[in-house]
Amino acid sequence: MKHALALVLLGSLLSGCSTMSSWFGGVLGGDDNTEPPTPLTEIEPSVQFNKLWNADIGVGYDKQTINLQPVIAGSRLFAADRKGRVVALDADSGKRLWSTATDTAIAAGPGVGEGMVVVGSSDADVIALDAESGAVRWKVEVSSEVLSVPRIDLDKVIVQTADGSIAALDGADGRQLWIYDRSVPVLTLRGTSTPAVQRGLVIAGFSNGKLAALSAEKGFVVWEKGIAIPQGRSELERIVDIDGNPVIAGGAVFVTTYQGRIAMLELQSGNVGWEREMSSSAGLGVDFSQVYVTDDKSNVWALSRTTGASVWKLESLAWRNLTAPQPIGDYVAVGDSLGYVHLLSRRDGHIVARIEVDSAGIRARPLAVDDTLYVYGNSGKLVAYTLEEK
Repeated sequence: MKHALALVLLGSLLSGCSTMSSWFGGVLGGDDNTEPPTPLTEIEPSVQFNKLWNADIGVGYDKQTINLQPVIAGSRLFAADRKGRVVALDADSGKRLWSTATDTAIAAGPGVGEGMVVVGSSDADVIALDAESGAVRWKVEVSSEVLSVPRIDLDKVIVQTADGSIAALDGADGRQLWIYDRSVPVLTLRGTSTPAVQRGLVIAGFSNGKLAALSAEKGFVVWEKGIAIPQGRSELERIVDIDGNPVIAGGAVFVTTYQGRIAMLELQSGNVGWEREMSSSAGLGVDFSQVYVTDDKSNVWALSRTTGASVWKLESLAWRNLTAPQPIGDYVAVGDSLGYVHLLSRRDGHIVARIEVDSAGIRARPLAVDDTLYVYGNSGKLVAYTLEEK
């Protein structure tokens, strides 16, 4: 049976983004056939979560399928909620430094860079705030809903929209510098991967299973690779979205697709180093030697970064709607839809600790900076932890 995922019809997407949250169940007729979350079993924790602070970020996700991901720049942590509030906190203490009401339905963000904090909305707005004060610098309209976190490359804001377009906006005033259009299949998952940006390249994944490197300066295609090829008779079977964020590490790009593959490509050429069959919409994390991926059944895998060979696989959290994995020191953190964070050993994948953070669930990938783990729950609860071996 299939995992429940939000899907979007292209025609509805272009006219207002109608979402079908239960395509695999009652919407098609009959009983809901979604797999129930695997119950948790007792563990003997060898690591302790020590809470540093917690903060309230408005309504959080407000029960929406959106992409709100806290981010840290310097000593500040930035977060946003669905009702338009953007907040800056001191990352060490959780003290609120400023809070700005943008009066828009934020669907993605924030992105940070060049002294700006940038968010995107369901109404196709992109809003840039001053990172120091929270004052609005500019607000512009793009081609459709923004479900991808805006990225900042030097003086440009890179925005990927739900209709398949990528635009570069001038960081000074938001005017459009270039746009790259890509057609969207009839049926796609509701979501858009966030481009990775490095050295003037924008690495972007699309709902047709292709990964492209674009020039950040002019928007032309440097290289393009098909990571997965649509197969099957039905539109459901042919979904190969790249919804997990591409990750750049050590001169390579790592990417996953739904009903397709995971692959490692050379950053500059796009040549494939390795690839293997795997289905994931949550995405992956990378450390110095391994790639961690949450597959579409919420199994967590560790693969060799150089060869793609399996190192370990954790199946005891299946169907718990896990986030993308976040490496932190000797561990890997994942959140689930019932509000728990699970800490796994990076060596063999066994669960070394868990903690309940938010009964409303966790959609945002945990954020790790040095030895601190930041967790943003769906209800707007943001908590900072350090990890201590028992």
